[in-house]
Amino acid sequence: MAGTVVSMATSMLRGAISMAASAAATGMSLLMGVRKDIWFIKDELKTMQAFLVAADKTKNKNMLLNVWAEQVRDLAYGIEDCLDEFMVHVGSQSRSRRLLKLKDRHRIASQIRDLKARVEEVSNRNTRYNLITADASSGIDEVNSYTEDIRSHSASNIDEAELVGFAKAKQELIEMVDANSRDGLCKVICVVGMGGLGKTTLARKAYESKEDIANNFSCCAWVTVSQSFSKIEMLKDMIRQLLGTDSLRKCLKDLEGKVVEVQDLSKYLTKELANKRYFVVLDDLWTIDSCKWIKDIAFPSRNNEGSRIIVTTRDAGLAEQCTSESLIYHLKHLQAEDATNLLLRKSRKTHEDMKNDKEMMTMVKRIVKKCGGLPLAILTIGGMLSAKKITEWESIYNQIPSELEVNPSLEAMRMIVTLSYNHLPSHLKSCFLYPSIFPEDFEIKRRRLIERWIAEGFVRATAGVSIQDVGKGYFSELVNRSMIQPSRVNIEGIIKRCRVHDIVRDIMISISRDENFVYLAQDNVTSVTEEAFHHVAYHGSECQNVGMDWSHVRSLTIFSERPLEFSICTPESRMLRTVDLGNAQFRVTQKDISNIGLLRHL
Repeated sequence: MAGTVVSMATSMLRGAISMAASAAATGMSLLMGVRKDIWFIKDELKTMQAFLVAADKTKNKNMLLNVWAEQVRDLAYGIEDCLDEFMVHVGSQSRSRRLLKLKDRHRIASQIRDLKARVEEVSNRNTRYNLITADASSGIDEVNSYTEDIRSHSASNIDEAELVGFAKAKQELIEMVDANSRDGLCKVICVVGMGGLGKTTLARKAYESKEDIANNFSCCAWVTVSQSFSKIEMLKDMIRQLLGTDSLRKCLKDLEGKVVEVQDLSKYLTKELANKRYFVVLDDLWTIDSCKWIKDIAFPSRNNEGSRIIVTTRDAGLAEQCTSESLIYHLKHLQAEDATNLLLRKSRKTHEDMKNDKEMMTMVKRIVKKCGGLPLAILTIGGMLSAKKITEWESIYNQIPSELEVNPSLEAMRMIVTLSYNHLPSHLKSCFLYPSIFPEDFEIKRRRLIERWIAEGFVRATAGVSIQDVGKGYFSELVNRSMIQPSRVNIEGIIKRCRVHDIVRDIMISISRDENFVYLAQDNVTSVTEEAFHHVAYHGSECQNVGMDWSHVRSLTIFSERPLEFSICTPESRMLRTVDLGNAQFRVTQKDISNIGLLRHL
């Protein structure tokens, strides 16, 4: 009997060993296949990310390319999630643990096969519709030309306001130029501020002030630089404005029969300006490289005639590299009184009208607050209100976020912000869009925002620099570019809290939604969406659950005054990296505690 039992046990053990060996062989074979496919989709992801950076510059003018870019972005999100799961379930475990996780590897292998098939389909789609052509650069030129038109329109729109609230700023800038000081080296004065604030208008009024400026210089020029400019055409224009049309003809005649080079025009211009007292405005400068190039090529290395250059830019960091701190003019937002006057003028109403109508007074205050002292926003919204009855103003106010996307009269406002967004380096774009998870007028702690960026993987550590210091650098760059606004600064001058301008936030939310980046669940709204978002934020006192695919969500942020009525963590939310309940009321159940243990990326 004992022999039979031993025989049976031995047979069972042999069978178990055989099955384990077979499973191990299958597991190792599957693991090797998965790893090979992982390298494939990693390479594909790098290519996709590079494509999306390039497509970002042209998508606004090419509907087909825009649609294809959305598909590529969704596929890239899927690949990122798959790679993250691979690292959790396979890449970071011991060999014995890996061999026991056949179910996970089969699931991941299936995901990878699906992703590879989708990669090929997306590639075939490009071939079918010829979405990428050799002449892609022309699309970029079209977008740049389009944004220049929008920018010029917005500048003339602000100019229409007859400088309400600008009189003091104009006088301060003229004093900074100090045109009566007729000797010394050329000085560079920088006007800094966010898009739509009126930098170009202010510089133009100073430039056109004959008594204070024009009559004190032998030659003047206004040069619009912007994001794209032709170096040769810019030099030709400067020669024409500073030296006259005849001088430009003479210069080109001397170069007849030759290919006109930048150096030829530069040599002629700098020689002629060497002993002249010139005044030049370089409007809308975006990069320090452009600033250095223009300074080295277009102006004499030494000029002791008391010449002046005004630079307008959105980037305070660029201004600091262009000139000394004492020569930087930070253009401020309009005060509430000036903003109100400007809104009333543009909407064709008077203070008397406002005093006699309490409803109108309330709406004027709300609109002025919404515009945040930004002249372009006040003018564009005021223009919309001018053709509406007072009883319709509240409806217009409530529709501003959606109107920014479709209303032609608000296009300049949207493009001003979008232009700044498009010009951001790729590593800052997600950092800029991320504050849209916070409610309107919310004061965001710098530390909280940077720690969130780090948790999301937006901040990339560099050799010899801590990841926190890199994050602080990202924050400072967004402040310098006037994308976010300091709201609290300590005694040492360090920004501790920031805000996002209301209009900028509306556009930020729109961009985030278009790119499936952030989904905002509003108060008392039961939402259902088929899109896959990476970040979800609940705003309001009675947040409802969102009917959506949670398998791609990476962060959940809740701003709630009442305890939530749904489970915070579910097994479907397996990609969650960040859960922020700092401004929420919630009840934790045993189910939540059990589910949190399943969130391996948290």
